[in-house]
Amino acid sequence: MQWISTIGLDIAKSVFQVHSVDAAGQVVLRRQLRRQQVLAFFQKLPPCLVGIEACASSHHWSRELQALGHTVRLMPPAYVKPYGAPRRRALPVEEGSTQRIVD
Repeated sequence: MQWISTIGLDIAKSVFQVHSVDAAGQVVLRRQLRRQQVLAFFQKLPPCLVGIEACASSHHWSRELQALGHTVRLMPPAYVKPYGAPRRRALPVEEGSTQRIVD
């Protein structure tokens, strides 16, 4: 399995999107997680950089992930919005967010 260095996490009410890349920027994993699965998923991973769009619930998830040893960066919505596509069946927002985290 490839080493995950950066994760973009798009949080919502019940289904979260995870997009992870390795140090070279190659996609390692894309997955949908239910709210109950998020902490179990991150417990299995070695500590890495996690980017989340800043909102009310992102602070809660930031504290939970930091308690597991991950480094969390909250991004202002203005930085994340340009990565969202106007189409209905667009790529997840977190895919572009992973690039913005490292910049």
